Order: sequence, then C-alpha cells, then structure tokens
Amino acid sequence: MTPMSTATASAPVTQLTFREVLRIDAIRRIWYAQLVSLFGDFLALFAVIAVVSFRMHGTPSQLTGVQIAYMLPMVFVGPIAGVFVDRWPLKPTLIASDLVRAVLALLLIVSTEVWHVYLVLGALSCVSAFFSPAQTVAIRNHVPPHGLVASNALMQMAFMGSRIVGPVTAGAVVAAFGPAICYVVDVGSFLASAALIGSVAIARAESPQAMESSSNRIHAIWVDMRKGMDFIFHHAALLFVILAMAAGLFTIGCFGPLISIYVRDTLEADSGTFGIISGAVGFGMLFGTQAVRQLTTRLSHETLVLSGLAGIGAGVALLGAVPLVPAALAATFTIGFAFGAIMVPAQTLTQRETPHDMLGRVASTQISVLFLAQILGLVLSGTLADLFGVRMVFFGCAVLSVALVGAGKLFLRSGKSGAGL
Repeated sequence: MTPMSTATASAPVTQLTFREVLRIDAIRRIWYAQLVSLFGDFLALFAVIAVVSFRMHGTPSQLTGVQIAYMLPMVFVGPIAGVFVDRWPLKPTLIASDLVRAVLALLLIVSTEVWHVYLVLGALSCVSAFFSPAQTVAIRNHVPPHGLVASNALMQMAFMGSRIVGPVTAGAVVAAFGPAICYVVDVGSFLASAALIGSVAIARAESPQAMESSSNRIHAIWVDMRKGMDFIFHHAALLFVILAMAAGLFTIGCFGPLISIYVRDTLEADSGTFGIISGAVGFGMLFGTQAVRQLTTRLSHETLVLSGLAGIGAGVALLGAVPLVPAALAATFTIGFAFGAIMVPAQTLTQRETPHDMLGRVASTQISVLFLAQILGLVLSGTLADLFGVRMVFFGCAVLSVALVGAGKLFLRSGKSGAGL
C-alpha cells in the first residue's frame, strides 16, 4: 500500500464509509491491532484496580494514583517521543513499542506492592508515548483526506467498545481465575498487535528528515520539539480544538471520581446504579463516534466541535440540576456523545492541517495536553468538591464549557484561523 497524496480536490468529495476505509489493507490491520491491544489494556487496568482495591487494600488516593501513574509520564515524555516518531521508520517503531509493552505487562504478574504497580504503569505509559503518535502518522499516510473522519471514528469506536467490555470482563475473570490471567491476556494482545502490524507494509508519505543540526544533541531535540509546539500555537483552529478536547477531558476527569459520591449521597442509590450511570458515558461516546461521520456531511467541523462543547456543558449542568437517576443517565450519555463529536473532527483536523514531517510532534503534544487536562480534573475534583460540593463542581464544569463555546466562536471568527476548519 502506497501512502496517499496530501492534495485535496477543490470540489466536495463524498466521505468514505467505514467499510471503504477498512478495505485499505494497512488501516484494517491497524484497526484490528487497536481492538486487540485496547481490550488487553482495559482488561489489565481494571484487574490492577481490583487488586489494589481488594488485595492490597489501597486507599482512595492510591487508587487515584494508579490512574495518574499511567497518565503522568505521557505528559512529559509525549512531546519528546514525537520528535523521534517524526524521524524513525513507522513500522519498526510500532512493533517495537508493542513488544516492549508485552515485556512490561509481564511484570504486573509479580507486582506485590502498590509502588510496583506505579512503576510498571509508568513504564508502559512511556512506551505508549511512542506508539500513539506513530499510529496517528500511519493512519494519515494511508487514508485519503475524505476518509479520515471514518478512520478516526473507527479508532474511537474500538477504544470505547473496549472501555465498555473491559471492566465487565475483568471483573468476571478476576473473580473466577485471578488477575494474572488478565495480565497474560494483555501480554498476548500486545504480541497479537505486533504480529498484525508486522504483516502489512506501512510507509511514510515522505522520508523521515534528519534531526535539526546542532552540536548538542539535547538542544537539537528541543529545537525540533519547539517547532511542533510553535505550529500548534500559530494555527488558531488547531489550537482551539486541542483546547476543546482538553476541556472535555478535564470535565470527565472531574466528574469521574465524583460520580460514585454523587450516586451514593445525592441520588441515594446503590453500586449497581453507579455502574450503569458510569457506563452511560462509554455508550454515549460509542454512539457519538458512530454518528459523527454522518453529521460531517451536514455540519462543518467547526460546528461539531462547538456543539460538542455545548453538549458537555448541558450534560454536566443537567447532572447537577436534576438529582434523579433517569436525569443522571441522560446526562452522562449526553456527555459521552458530545465528547465523541469533539474527538473525531479534532483528530481529523490535526491530520489534515499538519505537515507530514511534523505530525508525530503535533500528535504527541496534543496527547500530552489531553492527559494533563485529565490529570488536573482527577487531582482538583476532590479538593473542589470538599470546598464547594459535588453539584457545584458540575455547575462549574458547565460554565467552563459554555465559556469555551463563546470564546471559540470569537477566536475562530477573528480571522486568525488560517485555513480554518
């Protein structure tokens, strides 16, 4: 499979369907690899949470630490990894990342202390910082511009499908066979992903360029990394959608740890209700990413992103305003659906607007910002809830979303957006 040209026709082009995108051999194998490895990841992650909760008798802060241990390294390693992704051949980078993660996942089997888990998850995150942007580059190189919406929606569907199935499966497997089985499956999923990626040709649209010349290697890395950041800051539309995604993940990070308290104290419901309400976010994202390809035929990417922000604001406002189980279900589903309307157009814009030789750096910086936003939501949610109450945190997130909608309209209409959305 040869890389697709970056040129786009001036006339409107019909968007590719999911089936048409999956006919592209490289994308089909990458999608299968995504399905397999994500399922293994979520299986292992929720097995870890079960072990820390029930076997290690972890505290709430230690449980939050499990999530932070995985996300925090991505914040710092991501922008640096993107420099190398833009320089290294894609296929070996993807395969090597899978193989290293398979070895690291084995260490979870022998982890007996919480700090062991933190170290392993942190190491996995560091390696994933190379895999994720390399996958973004591979998708852009093998899908024509009018197929990017469908391909990104497919990747998000794989993520959310695994997010929904993983916890249920992990709970059953841990209860029946113990967590080690989940870790072994995760190892197998990385090996399967490496095999799938290794079975197809994955090429770049352009040859990797040499790193910026400098007598100091570290300075050269910094110069290349700064170029990616400068591109984002000087592209108003791209900067806005990254901030929109960050705001959505910050909101989800805020209400995620608080939803159990909200269900317990405000709704006065049980753990079964908590599971259903939490799962509604995943179902909302799944349906949102499926619907977005159809919506792009009638609505601009600008409208989708702004509507997604407004939808998140409406969802968290409903959650705080109407303390009833049906309203909570509708609210969390809406939040998930709206976030799907942001993610797919934002990823598509990143792939379309970024030069090929800079896509690894831009994608990794974007991922870094998103993880940072989610971490801030996790860290701040408890403190804000203690000071103002859970429902007031929800209202605060709603105000933030609405403010970003207004700011986004002004920002994107100011004439600074260049190519625009």
